[in-house]
Amino acid sequence: MRNPRIYEPQSLAVGQQLPLSEDGANHIGRVLRMQPGQSLRLFNGDGFDYDAEIVEAGKKQVQVAITGAKALANESPLAIHLGQVISRGERMEFVIQKAVELGVTEITPLFSERCGVKLQGERLDKKVGQWQKIAISACEQCGRARVPKVNEVALLADWVQAPFDGHSLTLSPYAAGGISQLPKASAARLLIGPEGGFSDEEVALASQAGFTDVLLGPRVLRTETAALAAITALQLSLGDLG
Repeated sequence: MRNPRIYEPQSLAVGQQLPLSEDGANHIGRVLRMQPGQSLRLFNGDGFDYDAEIVEAGKKQVQVAITGAKALANESPLAIHLGQVISRGERMEFVIQKAVELGVTEITPLFSERCGVKLQGERLDKKVGQWQKIAISACEQCGRARVPKVNEVALLADWVQAPFDGHSLTLSPYAAGGISQLPKASAARLLIGPEGGFSDEEVALASQAGFTDVLLGPRVLRTETAALAAITALQLSLGDLG
């Protein structure tokens, strides 16, 4: 069995012995049923993978000793901030998972005029927490050692007007050029709309805030497809794909 890779949200150092968090202990002790002497890898978002060995293993608590550390160099040179208007059902979860696999560094869920999702209060906070867990799980799977932050939900009008040093992009079938024509940059933020598209007022607001329309192709894409296709195009042109 390949050594499992587990997110551990605490400081880690070679020579340290520590109990795993509740989630980590549950996965190692109850799901995988690993035993003392078996190996695993830990990461906490600091850019390193930590080799560890199980010292004690029970259903509720797992104690490990950290035996080594390795700096990972698999982050893209392009920092991508995805502003994604919240979509219905599992589409939002799918976008977050795949966006993390493709290398985004930050995700902000957005409310827009035509957003069909109505969440507020405790339900909204719980949903943001779930999205962050999805991002962590995607990092466990794809080998990233830095965890993208899923921010609190923002209004589209506020997000587009926030200062940003890099490309600010929206997708439009009427744009003059595509992502491959963009000049080199170290950062980009990408605004992706809901199933119903942006209102005229939102289009004007983004333009006034300095967003550039880019063409992604001749076909109409669903919101989740558009986000992932645009991230892929950015990584191919300015990042570390290809």
